[in-house]
Amino acid sequence: MFDIGFSEVFVIAIVALIVLGPERLPKAARFAGLWVRRARAQWYSVKSELENELADEDLKRSLRQAQDDLRDVQGQLRDSGRAMREEVDAMNRSIAAPVGAAASQSGEVAAAGASASGDAHAAEASADAAVADAAPVEAAAAEAAPAQTEDAPPTHDYASAALPDYRPSSKTPTPNDERR
Repeated sequence: MFDIGFSEVFVIAIVALIVLGPERLPKAARFAGLWVRRARAQWYSVKSELENELADEDLKRSLRQAQDDLRDVQGQLRDSGRAMREEVDAMNRSIAAPVGAAASQSGEVAAAGASASGDAHAAEASADAAVADAAPVEAAAAEAAPAQTEDAPPTHDYASAALPDYRPSSKTPTPNDERR
């Protein structure tokens, strides 16, 4: 802080001894030491407070960075989840489409076979049966792929998925039943 050498401190001590005298010099030295300690304590207090503030700012900055990183990861997860849902929906539609097409083709084949034999009534009945068989398949496909708008994300109802029941099948109450 100050550039004071040993020779300068010695000169100050000699002047203080001459000015104050031997009776008041110890009291003055204690008083000067007290003020030096207070000044050092104040300096260290300000220094530690400044370091704490800098550490707090550094922690806040790292916390903000971590929050930003988490938001980025959350967005990526949301996007990948949406992409996976779209792929699953596309797979469901592609699976449902061949089943519906196969049912209608089997009806057409049966109608063609009946018409080839010359029985018009049988051909009409088999065509009606093929349409009736295809209707549940098409309804199931429509349920599997609900109508969606271009702006809205796909909605899924996974709450109706069945979960296995591991509880005992006996009807007698067990001690754990109260907790359920």
